[in-house]
Amino acid sequence: MNLPSLLWPDPDAIPAPPQPGILGILASGNGSNFEAIAQAIEAGELPAHIAVVITNNPEAYVRQRAQRRGIPCVLLNHREYPSREALDAAIVQVLQQHQVEWVIMAGWMRLVTQVLLSAYPERVLNLHPSLLPSFKGLRAVEQALACGVKITGCTVHRVTLEMDSGPIVAQAAVPVLPEDTVESLYRRIQAQEHRLYPLAIRLCLAEGSRLPKFSEKRHN
Repeated sequence: MNLPSLLWPDPDAIPAPPQPGILGILASGNGSNFEAIAQAIEAGELPAHIAVVITNNPEAYVRQRAQRRGIPCVLLNHREYPSREALDAAIVQVLQQHQVEWVIMAGWMRLVTQVLLSAYPERVLNLHPSLLPSFKGLRAVEQALACGVKITGCTVHRVTLEMDSGPIVAQAAVPVLPEDTVESLYRRIQAQEHRLYPLAIRLCLAEGSRLPKFSEKRHN
């Protein structure tokens, strides 16, 4: 059953970025949004290059997805670091080694610190399965069903220290059906996530010239 969804901004209204972006993907699990981003790049819909994938989970399926595409994948197991700041410092080092310009959190199940945010000011993006500011944190789909909302969706936002609270970049609305379960609603939200994330990255690349340069923070 095909259901309507509403994406903001309008994909046709996004200008072409001045140049392709260099992306670093942070993923802890399956990596379906990594796959969607990679497919959008291959289709010519997103002018970008994925330079590296970083995962904190030795069992993450995203490692196999990256391997199939010939994209370097680096394991930084969070259990091996004494603090979140130490993990983020290692992440920044890998990102810089691969000349990454934009950090894309795609199912990254770790809170970030100022170490990462200072290295990439306003250039860290996250995807959340709700229409923020509603239903922040874990189990957002369950929260939406429990509250009886008629519309939910997904949001791409810039990352700040407060969880799921950064400036909103793009959103997609998804209707909630009377018969929905957590699984059925999540599947429809995820389908929109796969459309929305490449769109949001393209928008950020188009606006990137107005942002602080990551290299200014890197070398100071």
